[in-house]
Amino acid sequence: MKLSVARILTKDGWLSNQVIEVNEGVVSSISPIKEGDAKGTLLPGLIDTQVNGGGGILLNQTPTLEGIECMAKAHLSFGTTGMLPTLITDCADVMAQAADAVAEAMSENLPTILGIHYEGPFLSTAKKGVHDASFIRVPTDKELASLMRKDIGKVMVTLAPESVSTSFIKELVAEDVLVCLGHSNANAEQVFDAIEAGATGFTHLYNAMSPLTSREPGMVGAALLADSAYCGLIVDHHHVHPKSAEFAIRAKGKHKTMLVTDAMAHVGTDLDNIPFFNTEIRRTNDKLTTPEGTLAGSCLDMIGAVRNTHQDLQVPLEDAVVMASQTPAAFLGMSHSHGAIDVGMQADFLLVDDNLNIEKIWLKGELV
Repeated sequence: MKLSVARILTKDGWLSNQVIEVNEGVVSSISPIKEGDAKGTLLPGLIDTQVNGGGGILLNQTPTLEGIECMAKAHLSFGTTGMLPTLITDCADVMAQAADAVAEAMSENLPTILGIHYEGPFLSTAKKGVHDASFIRVPTDKELASLMRKDIGKVMVTLAPESVSTSFIKELVAEDVLVCLGHSNANAEQVFDAIEAGATGFTHLYNAMSPLTSREPGMVGAALLADSAYCGLIVDHHHVHPKSAEFAIRAKGKHKTMLVTDAMAHVGTDLDNIPFFNTEIRRTNDKLTTPEGTLAGSCLDMIGAVRNTHQDLQVPLEDAVVMASQTPAAFLGMSHSHGAIDVGMQADFLLVDDNLNIEKIWLKGELV
């Protein structure tokens, strides 16, 4: 495949008037062409590490290959060419079913599925958000059997450091599990101990975590201070005030800030209400809440997250795209193959117009 474009965002920045050649799903060359022969802007495919649902499906309710395929299809239409289906705190049996479904997706080479994110169950009830408190618990061998499987791609776990031991974090990290901190009321000392034990990220910065105050940095302060740690950020203007999001991006930089959606089943549908454990999640305009008004994930998509970050926060487009592609790929340890347009990288591309509307999508060099 050969594709001529007016502008390409490569690993090293913008290039104008280029032809990109793909062989066997991988970029084989990028070279200049005469001005005027090409149109459009080509961006790398986007990677989302927190996808609870989409296309009318919530992973907790449909932990099957068919459910994951439906979620993946819905998000692909919004530029997500790589994702971690995310299981909200649930029982051990559902955790195992979700692992089985992801293993099946991996074995069938479902191209956008990179692994799985377990958001819980080892959380703080004080910062549980919409997670069901009855499922929050301490680790047992049954949960570990799901977390430490080697056939489910990249495994990410969100936990509260005050709810587990540092030795448990070390045990997970030794098995190549990516440990993120969140849904936590931990103090900064507990957070830094968890980072020293091997935790490498924070789940939806600011939300459901102990705040930064004058006398206690909390998890938010520790996250902003920890140079090595990645921070997920939901830029839907409901989870985080735009100025707080702007501050976080300035503090962490584009290479440690990851745009995420925290998407629920609503994405890619016109559904307003969906059942959720013993309650429901309601959409009002572009905001999702329980009937009591608690924020409950989002109906944000990844190209929307990029657009909000660029257009509303005035972040340069190339930086916003890096936070949605290159940075999550680095967090997942996949920088060698995903997250950027470069020779030798997987050919996942988005062709967009000047308003960041997606015109075409390629997965492994195949137009979808």
